[in-house]
Amino acid sequence: MAFVVLGSLALSSVAIFVAELGDKSQLMAMTFATRYRAWQVLLGITVATTLVHAVSVALGFGMGELLPTEWIALIAGVAFLGFAAWTLRGDHLTEEEKRKASQRVGSAVLVVTVAFFLAELGDKTMLATVTLATHHDWLGTWIGSTIGMVVADALAIGVGLLLGKHLPERAIRHGAAALFAIFGTWLIVDAALALA
Repeated sequence: MAFVVLGSLALSSVAIFVAELGDKSQLMAMTFATRYRAWQVLLGITVATTLVHAVSVALGFGMGELLPTEWIALIAGVAFLGFAAWTLRGDHLTEEEKRKASQRVGSAVLVVTVAFFLAELGDKTMLATVTLATHHDWLGTWIGSTIGMVVADALAIGVGLLLGKHLPERAIRHGAAALFAIFGTWLIVDAALALA
């Protein structure tokens, strides 16, 4: 039994890591890393990934297609366009508010968790996890797919931190808004094509 779990864990870790490379989630991780502390972004990604991949494994293991991923992707796309507008508008904080905001761990983690949860529903890594769970041990697939995704996004966070130290705040805000708009449009187009 342990060999089956470990085999599924190893396979799904590698498969999801590769599937995540160059995915929009990595771009999101880079973007969030320029705005929040790296550990907050990583914690949010881990929570969202654990939840989404639990759903994926449940679907793949025996629930069939209960989740209308095309409609969820469409809703997520509209939400991301809203995130783009919000980011572009920008926030004007006093130094005291900035200090307090940086101490609010829960809000940054919650923003990252919700954004990643929405982005991952119906994404290729979710579908890959569903597929893996239909043929392999559910526990190994769940843990492995989560590890693969978090490691790939941790690499993106590192890149985001490097970029954030060399870019002015306005460029970061406009870049983040553009990425959110691209993510939103991407999700909407993919969902519309799937529903057509």
